Amino acid sequence: MLTVSNKYRALNVYAPDMESKNGLPFVSHGVSAGFPSPAQDFMETRIDLNKELSKNPLSTFYIRVSGNSMIDAGINNADILVVDRSLEPGNGKIAVCLIDGEFTVKRLLTETDSLYLMPENKAYKPLKVTEENQFMVWGIVTYVIKKIQ
Repeated sequence: MLTVSNKYRALNVYAPDMESKNGLPFVSHGVSAGFPSPAQDFMETRIDLNKELSKNPLSTFYIRVSGNSMIDAGINNADILVVDRSLEPGNGKIAVCLIDGEFTVKRLLTETDSLYLMPENKAYKPLKVTEENQFMVWGIVTYVIKKIQ
């Protein structure tokens, strides 16, 4: 675990354990989300979520979400984000950003000579990034891990 501190609070960042030998049971054939399909031979293998979700292991981290500014993008409070720091930021991508000493997750919106951090919740306003801001895209969100209630 890496703890990144800023003047407001600490952000716990977890790296994937690529050496883990603790794969979970995994049924490799798909399950129908439409009409039930005929029973197939039950074949169980193992899956390691660290390896499955980390295409670039040296630059991939897990971060827990705090807040609800991205709920309309399917990102809720306490979800875990898989963030890849090696991916290039781009218009429409969801990114973990550091702005003026605060971490935030938002969708990037680029316009001619402008960059906006866009929430996905109407209760929040877009944030225009200006030259006065200390700003960095820390990484691009590749997966969201959530508990289904």
